Amino acid sequence: MPTPPALQVDTLVVSLFESNCHLLRAPGSTDVLVIDPGDHAPEIAAHLDHAGLQVSAYLLTHGHVDHVSALADLVARRPAPVAMHPRDACWAFSPAAAMPPYYDAPRPPPAIDRELAEGQLWTDAGLTYRVLETPGHSPGGVAFYFEHAGTLIAGDTLFRGSVGRADLPGANPADLVASLKKLMALPDATLVYCGHGPATTIGEEKRHNPYLRSFAWAE
Repeated sequence: MPTPPALQVDTLVVSLFESNCHLLRAPGSTDVLVIDPGDHAPEIAAHLDHAGLQVSAYLLTHGHVDHVSALADLVARRPAPVAMHPRDACWAFSPAAAMPPYYDAPRPPPAIDRELAEGQLWTDAGLTYRVLETPGHSPGGVAFYFEHAGTLIAGDTLFRGSVGRADLPGANPADLVASLKKLMALPDATLVYCGHGPATTIGEEKRHNPYLRSFAWAE
């Protein structure tokens, strides 16, 4: 018989920029992690209601408006801890986060309950994950690595066939390169859920991503 999956991932495409909001849970569990609720809070809430899910935590890969705009509304409806890196939390809900004419500054949640940092291990909804700092696209970008499930939530650092932009305010090209090299050190079979677009694997991106071909994998 096939091995049952260690992780169930539902992806909702939200925001004017077609961002991915990922809902993660152990198979059969009704406890869920909500990662990057970028917009369309009623749609996300309706999905949670329909599936009978209870939010254990809200995790933010970074602070851009298309990844956090539904957060305050969802926390008001379904309170749970909010986790974010402090280098993005300090501006993500300020006027600096606005993207006119598309988005005003997002409304902040009542609190950022957890300050994320490199190497932290957290367990929520019965799932254990490691925080990987991945600055470059934003100063406080992070990825969430569910090693037991061979799964990475990469935010906007890595995409299928592409990488995150490093020309936005607070971005840094050298940091982005270092972050991508960190992700490429994960096992090739690692399944990667991106902040936009389809999922991929680390091995697939090593072989086919044109932005990564110059990397020396043995370094």
